[in-house]
Amino acid sequence: MRTLSVWWDNAIVGTLQVNTHGQMRFAYAPEWLADASRSPISFSLPKQEQPFRQSQCRPFFAGLLPEESQRDMIAGALGISKGNDFAFLDALGGDVAGALSLWPEGAVPPTPEPTETPRPLSDDELIEVLDTLPKRPLLAGREGLRLSLAGAQTKLPVVLVDDRVALPAPGQPTTYILKPAITRFPHTTENEGLVMTLAASVGLPVAHVAARIVGGRSYLLITRYDRHFDASGRAHRLHQEDFCQALGIPPERKYAVEGGPTFKTGFDLLRRATTVPAVAVLALLDAAIFNLIVGNADGHGKNFSLLYQAAGVTLAPFYDLLSTVAYPDLSPNLAMKIAKRATLEEIGPATWPAFADDIGLAASFVRRRVKELSDAVVAQVLLLPDSPALAVLDASALKEYAVLIASRAERLARTSTK
Repeated sequence: MRTLSVWWDNAIVGTLQVNTHGQMRFAYAPEWLADASRSPISFSLPKQEQPFRQSQCRPFFAGLLPEESQRDMIAGALGISKGNDFAFLDALGGDVAGALSLWPEGAVPPTPEPTETPRPLSDDELIEVLDTLPKRPLLAGREGLRLSLAGAQTKLPVVLVDDRVALPAPGQPTTYILKPAITRFPHTTENEGLVMTLAASVGLPVAHVAARIVGGRSYLLITRYDRHFDASGRAHRLHQEDFCQALGIPPERKYAVEGGPTFKTGFDLLRRATTVPAVAVLALLDAAIFNLIVGNADGHGKNFSLLYQAAGVTLAPFYDLLSTVAYPDLSPNLAMKIAKRATLEEIGPATWPAFADDIGLAASFVRRRVKELSDAVVAQVLLLPDSPALAVLDASALKEYAVLIASRAERLARTSTK
């Protein structure tokens, strides 16, 4: 039996074990169970003395790991089986999404000294990192780094030192996510930078994004919403989990057509799990409408999350927003259908009462938000290519995406009338 200790800040939450047959189990530590102020690690894993079996705990822990080709390349780089979740967590689990970190049993997570500041990367070093990531995702295996992020896109958790990118010291919480351009598709940095900036401009809660360039290569820096700084400037981890983790659905089933979350189950989760459900429900409605407007068909169950803070549980700021319909090689069908409609072309006035019924809201309110958000996008999106925040990016690509989105917003607005 191999064991990893699961830490939350400076306390052990419990243990994750794997037996000789590859079956994992998770058990809360008695001290964690005894402290009523300590939260469970997942909505799907409530505090209990009995250990959770593989089928119960794997969706949460596997949900911390990279997916698809990223996972395959890391397995090759580390010499482990791509299906061995425990080995991935052992190799990468030092810094993950949320408040947890996983360390070998008996090990204590390193705590960087306040005076211990990582060295910023030079431009040449940063270019080398950008070149390495497509071949060695998350820089897996590099000495001193144990970093993990879910998803199939190339990215790297980092910190900033004097506003320059640096790799974290051992045990240091990362505070930003570096996202290079996706080589398979043109101008993905422009696409995501524009859509994320647009989301913020029309009032959606969204992770802050900054566009940068080095050696002629563009990348995005996303501020991590699952981190916060204390009065001394020291970073701390906040807990979060995506909808798949919260619902006990493994990451390979993140799409609704595979049994993953739907809007109906997502809205139900928010009503059960968040502290002020009304606020969370309205934000998710806005996200559903916004994704339809911009053509983000990849809004699956791992692209929505719960955020756990001292004041309670909220819907996390939105992330990974881009117009996937701009790329013909990608499916145009929504990962979560809206009243059984999968594309903008299928949406009509009759869609909104059916969708409202699915998610438990008034049809008149849903129609009004469709019109308000569509109009807000039309008013904002054509101005954003000239925004100083996006000035380092390709202006012609930004304008092309803006025109596409404005056209979709105008079309959707027309569906809001009876």
